[in-house]
Amino acid sequence: MNVGLGEVLSVAAAASWGLGVALYRKLGDRMPPVALNLYKNAIVLVLLVPTVLFMHGFALPDIAPWGLALAAASGLLGIAVADTMYFKALNTLGAGRLGVVGNLFSPFVIVLSYLFLNERLTAIQFVGFALVMGGVLLVHQRASNETLAPRELKIGMALGLAAVFLNAAGIVMVKPVLEEFPFFWVAAIRMLAALLPMMLMNQLVAAHRRAPPLREIPWALLIFAAFVGQYLSSLLWLGGYKYTSASVASVLNETASIFILLFAWALLGETLTRRKLMGVALTFGGVLVMLL
Repeated sequence: MNVGLGEVLSVAAAASWGLGVALYRKLGDRMPPVALNLYKNAIVLVLLVPTVLFMHGFALPDIAPWGLALAAASGLLGIAVADTMYFKALNTLGAGRLGVVGNLFSPFVIVLSYLFLNERLTAIQFVGFALVMGGVLLVHQRASNETLAPRELKIGMALGLAAVFLNAAGIVMVKPVLEEFPFFWVAAIRMLAALLPMMLMNQLVAAHRRAPPLREIPWALLIFAAFVGQYLSSLLWLGGYKYTSASVASVLNETASIFILLFAWALLGETLTRRKLMGVALTFGGVLVMLL
């Protein structure tokens, strides 16, 4: 395999996302999922505005209506809805367990790319898919000393799987737009389209689940998490899809599970059990097989 810019960006995105997930888990103890996603997206949009002006100037982009529609829909599904569900699953499952669920992102993208982007699956990719699925099932098999209740495990798994699928649908949806129109403008449009419905969602949820008072928000941690886990990771992530095929980029993104487990162990004190390590090894083996 020839390693190009897209491949490098995809692995870097996985590392920054892994750190971000650990930080989001710490924030989840003090902020509900909708509020966390709202403030995170607002900070990222503030960071994107000067980035867009610096990279593309003050002139408005000449983006076709279909491109605007796809970019907005991608932001709505892949950020506003998917990230909120992801944060809820993160609070339920923990960073390490949810990180391995995220390994389903690559198979989802490969299937959707086959259906909508005319990217062809190979026999070896099906083998890799099976390995990834085996690793996910291994990590999420309930151990005898598991403290999470079966119902919570099922709810967390369902939310995590739905979030990963919507995230995959969002990136497949926006890939043709990334290839044809200004990169940072597309990123900003996705974020703006996600932020507007998030503001409405925050008002509709129960009062005890809304954003806490501004003085109670851990701003330093939130800004750092938004910068590393969303602004930086999303730009690297989108760049990976711009400069290589969706299938290859999604497979390389799967290395995020390793980074998430390591950061969860280092920053959150989550246990690295033999079963989790075996599951990660199996899923990472599936990633390597897919790259063959």
